Amino acid sequence: KFIPLVMMLTLVSTGCVLKNANASQDGVKSAAASVVKKQENVYKGSVVGKSNMAKTISIQVGKGDKAETIMVNFDDNTKGAEHASKDHAAIIFYELRDGQPWATVVKPKLAKLPQGASEIKTAALMEMMASNADFTLVDARPATRYAAAHISGAVNIGTKAYKEKAGSLPKDKSKLLVLYCGGPT
Repeated sequence: KFIPLVMMLTLVSTGCVLKNANASQDGVKSAAASVVKKQENVYKGSVVGKSNMAKTISIQVGKGDKAETIMVNFDDNTKGAEHASKDHAAIIFYELRDGQPWATVVKPKLAKLPQGASEIKTAALMEMMASNADFTLVDARPATRYAAAHISGAVNIGTKAYKEKAGSLPKDKSKLLVLYCGGPT
């Protein structure tokens, strides 16, 4: 019998508090919606093709049965369009113009370093080479690119030939390995 009365008194006495709580929740919801909206304006995937004449980039997003190819326009104001290379992973930030996606920025999607690995800067590598430090330098690019040019002293162990050439890596697991590739590969 008292429950309806207690509920009514609670609503009357906390009505303003609830209204303020709802207002702050609405603010949080609109902030979250803007974050989601910003996230929606990004495509991540593999570049299927690029036409400089038509000024379009085709990118495959999603995996498996949910994968789809999306055509994104670009123009002279698009930053990093050169990173849209066929069969390379890319991140395309875009805006909608007349309902069509237009790339604003294109970035290569780089692989994350495995646990225990760290990045070395070019200057540090040059210092190591100049001081004859004890390390193995591995060129992880395809053999054709290695044959065209490579850093002196590097051994070529491309990803496709890894199984055959892995034996050329040092047996001592504590020896430093430095790997390099051609960029977003």
